[in-house]
Amino acid sequence: MINAYFIGDNVRTSSPLAFSMYEKSRWGEKKNSWIEFSGIETLHLVEKNKIEVFAGKKKLNFDELLKKFKKTDKKIDTKLTVFSDLRNKGYIVKTALKFGAEFRVYDRGVKPGEDHAKWILYTVRENEKISWHDFAAKNRVAHSTKKNLLICVVDEEGGASYYEVGWKKI
Repeated sequence: MINAYFIGDNVRTSSPLAFSMYEKSRWGEKKNSWIEFSGIETLHLVEKNKIEVFAGKKKLNFDELLKKFKKTDKKIDTKLTVFSDLRNKGYIVKTALKFGAEFRVYDRGVKPGEDHAKWILYTVRENEKISWHDFAAKNRVAHSTKKNLLICVVDEEGGASYYEVGWKKI
């Protein structure tokens, strides 16, 4: 079990097991002498009983962590559903803020830093509306970054349906 600490808005650890998980399947980001986990990674690892997170000496449970992360990310529930689904299927999933998307998704067997992500991913709930303008903008970002656009629609039961969108020359 990895012990990690909530410091500011980040979850960090210097556990050798965390470094091993990073090298094997790119959990977290290596920062000097520690591994820093995103909120999504932290929640997923807590659900899988791989990590315990402390704020000082107090151990934070899943609900307490979710509440903390919701303060900065209103869509974290939807994102966690998608992140967990893809990670459980063997994909490496990383944040994609610089692309204006929620995640970068690496094909199975590909590690960040060794090759590029195949997809940029946006998540939506089935009852959310998205305009054609927003859809076109997302597709343009994917195309300009040489990635495929992946949209995941999360239904009311928590099921995830993926739609890959691409450009086609006729």
